[in-house]
Amino acid sequence: MAAAADRDPRFAHPEQRDGPVSRADGDGVVIEPMRRRHVKAVQAIELQVYPRPWSVALFQSELALRETRTYLVARIGRDVVGYGGLMMTMTDGHITTIAVDPQRQRHGIGARLLLALAREARVRGAEALTLEVRLSNRAAQALYRKFGFAPVGVRTGYYQDAAGTEDALIMWAHGVDSDDYARLLDGLENRQ
Repeated sequence: MAAAADRDPRFAHPEQRDGPVSRADGDGVVIEPMRRRHVKAVQAIELQVYPRPWSVALFQSELALRETRTYLVARIGRDVVGYGGLMMTMTDGHITTIAVDPQRQRHGIGARLLLALAREARVRGAEALTLEVRLSNRAAQALYRKFGFAPVGVRTGYYQDAAGTEDALIMWAHGVDSDDYARLLDGLENRQ
């Protein structure tokens, strides 16, 4: 994969990219590296979808950790409609966050963000990917399964809000550095 990454600018390290990670297609969605100018729009989505949203300061501090983090936004025109993040720890990639504006959900934007994050993880040498998802969020779990994620455990009380707590399902995808996983990603991209 490293040789392909060297030739294909979509898979270049975020600081080396001149433009978007993926170009607009028929729906006008562009995936590109998150910049400080995007954080207020990201925060607006964050406030709609998470009971305990990340702060603007937290997003800005994450953006500063370029060696181990990648954050992407999905845009339609000038509007940020989704975002996602990846944290690398040695050979493990952790999807730290992924969200889509509620008015734009169920249109494949989350899948496109996850695809771009999975490709970025491969470029950065990931052998496995992990994430947490609410036990009640069956739609997200189904999406993650398409990307090879499988449940491996539960974090009790991981999500906390005014209504109480909810457990998180821990999911892992192994072998993301393999040719088989590259073909899986190619197949998912071709279906979009």
